[in-house]
Order: sequence, then C-alpha cells, then structure tokens
Amino acid sequence: MHCLANTIEPLRAANSFAGRKIYDWRFLSLDGGPVTSSSGLSVAAHEKLADHRGDLLVVMPSYRFLEHASAETARALRAAAGRHDILAGFDTGSWLLAAAGLLANRRATIHWEEIDRFAEAFPDVEAIRARHVIDGNRITCGGALTAFELVMELIGQRHGEALRLEVATLFMSPEATGPQSAPSARGRSVARAVALMQENLEAPLVIGEIARRVGRRQKELEARMKAELGAPPQAVYRRLRLILARKLVIETDLSISEIALRTGYQDPAAMTRAFKAEFGLAPRSLRAN
Repeated sequence: MHCLANTIEPLRAANSFAGRKIYDWRFLSLDGGPVTSSSGLSVAAHEKLADHRGDLLVVMPSYRFLEHASAETARALRAAAGRHDILAGFDTGSWLLAAAGLLANRRATIHWEEIDRFAEAFPDVEAIRARHVIDGNRITCGGALTAFELVMELIGQRHGEALRLEVATLFMSPEATGPQSAPSARGRSVARAVALMQENLEAPLVIGEIARRVGRRQKELEARMKAELGAPPQAVYRRLRLILARKLVIETDLSISEIALRTGYQDPAAMTRAFKAEFGLAPRSLRAN
C-alpha cells in the first residue's frame, strides 16, 4: 500500500497543481477482482489486465511476490507488453517482469533484499543495486520510497521541474524541505538553498546571501540549480513564493494585500502581476472560481 500510494499520490497532486487531468490511472488485476494487501486493505480493480491498454503499466506485487510468479502471470504480462508503451516493475515487480522474459538484456533493479537472488535467478538481466533504473521502455525501482522518487522524476521529465518542485513541496520531500542524507535530495547545496528559500518567503533573501550560506559562489549556485531544477535561483524562489500565495488565496480569507506581504511582495499589484503570469489567473479571479 505504501508503494501504491507513493505512485498514485504524486500524480494526483500534479493534476491538482496543473488544474487539469494530465495523468489518469486504473487499478488492474489478472481476474478483475479486488486485491487485498498484507495489511488487510483492499483495492478494487477497475478491470482485468487483459482488457487494458495504456502508456505505462506498473507491476506491483510486494511481499508475497513469488506466489504470483506463475505461468499465468507471465503469459498475462507478455500479452500486456504489446498493449502498453512502457513496462515498470516497482519493488519486487521486477521479478515478475524478468520471469516473463521482459527484462532480458536490460539493466534493472529490485528491492535490495532480493537483488542477489534476482541476479542469480535471471542471468540475462543486468541487475544493478540502484534506487531506480530507466532502460528504454523498461523501468524498475527498489521499493516504496524509491517509487515516490521515480514518479517525481517522471513528472519532471514530462511536465517540467517547476511542477515537480511544487509536488515535492506538498509532500515535504527532502529536496524541497531541507538538507538531509536522504538519497532523494539531488544535490546538497541545491537542497539547502531551496530550504533557505522556504524558510524566508515573507522576507526574501538576496541570491548572493543564499549562495554564501550554502557555501557556494552565486554563479556556481545558479549553474547547479539550473542544471538540477531547470531554472535559476531567482525563478525557483519566485515560484515558491507564488505557490504559497496561491495556497493562501484558495485556503484563507486573507486580503490580497496581506497575502502579498506574507509572500515577500511590498506591492500587491506586483504580486498580482507575477501571480497571473505564473498561474494564468489573477488572485481574485482564482478565489472567485
């Protein structure tokens, strides 16, 4: 369930922030019936795997995966490969894809508790101890937290780093909330810079001061942030302030002037112009809608 939620919730959030359905998903099972997790939670399938076609199929068996490594499952997955552009194995789903011959001559990973056994069982697969592996139209990752990281990366690839950062902020991902040893933080200096921005939205710091605090020259920080987030620090900082402004517009009754002050704008008109340029609507129009 953790892996499933970490796959679906970022997509749901991306839809919400985009203001339209940029992602859609269906839950599938071999027989079309519900699936009960090891914790007793049940997921109702929308349809049978055999009846579905789409862009990306994620195979997610989790703990008792060997019980699913049957000839029936292998046949179903091989057939599904012809109806889906990309196949992904999350957690131990890589084992089922490999057992169906769908990872032959590919690089792949699996939950690290299983990687040695995986490598021995499938010598035609190049098993890699990585958090996730993208090899053409085959994607694999190692578990629940890596599923979240992978989905976030896919959101960034398809819809831009700004949206990825916005979703990361919602879920308090390390890259958006501060420096940690967690592998999901891309570069420590960039993560620390974003954390400083988050901590100083009402009274924004100059970029030179942020660079000094993270131990980088300003030009070096600008280059690193552009490479990792697809935008310079000034644009990232503005985006974070406007994300907060939108949240306050939607969720509070604060005046536009007060929202402007809380997001570092002394002039409400300047905030309104930046808001409209970023989100396509003025704050008052968004609130009215």
